[in-house]
Amino acid sequence: MRIGVNVPNFGPGANPDNLARWAKTLEGLGFDLLMLSDHVAITSDVAKQYPAPFYEPVTTLSWLAGITTRIGLGTTVLIAPYRHPLLVARMAANLQQLSGGRLILGVGVGWAREEFEALGIPFERRGALTDEHLRIIRTAWENDADYRCGQIPIWVGGNSDAAKRRAVRLGSPWHPLRFTMPWFREAVERLKDISAELDRPVPELAPRIFLRLTEKPVEPGPDRRAGEGTLEQVLEDIEELRRAGAETVLLDPYHGDPNETLRPEAAWQALATVAAHRP
Repeated sequence: MRIGVNVPNFGPGANPDNLARWAKTLEGLGFDLLMLSDHVAITSDVAKQYPAPFYEPVTTLSWLAGITTRIGLGTTVLIAPYRHPLLVARMAANLQQLSGGRLILGVGVGWAREEFEALGIPFERRGALTDEHLRIIRTAWENDADYRCGQIPIWVGGNSDAAKRRAVRLGSPWHPLRFTMPWFREAVERLKDISAELDRPVPELAPRIFLRLTEKPVEPGPDRRAGEGTLEQVLEDIEELRRAGAETVLLDPYHGDPNETLRPEAAWQALATVAAHRP
């Protein structure tokens, strides 16, 4: 099983020095994957959760590719409707070549209505646009020699049934984000039902879970998020995800306070603890 980390590329602590330290720390700890989030226009709905500065993920990953040697690089998730699909195909192909084949392109439909309005993109069509863009991107990679770059994995992000259906149709790993284990168990059964309905194989799982280590156990129940609790609880969650079919699990150490980005050492300590006991 591969273990990756979602790195905060936003907030008051986001700067080239800290981003480089994140990359070198994760590679040094032996993690398999470093992924970044995506926003373009930091409108008020985005800024409430992910304040500026917000480093554009593909640009930043290209830079991080040059200061790392082994760790995989990816997006969790690139919001597909925000960019022309041929631009995404070109950027991803170039990054795949420049990084030596280390890219995973996680994509999603987006949620920030004000950001869609700022970019002049119809919010109500974001699902259909994502499907159309993914078709164009794959066609470019497969049929146009100018875009060919080897196989770039696509992860389909999102917790909705629409995201599950998209993953099944594409045959791509499903990438659910920050959930509870009871929800996940039901979601996997729903994924199997959709696969049977569409007569397609059940896709691989590539979940992103919260990471918050505690000294005392967090009470089991419907409100405990996967990845929250003692080291033993976190490792049990990861093992259950592995048994369910997850070949990669992404850890998200951001707890919601932008000032955390000024003090990444706390997140690094939690990640070092997990790395020392990883499956």
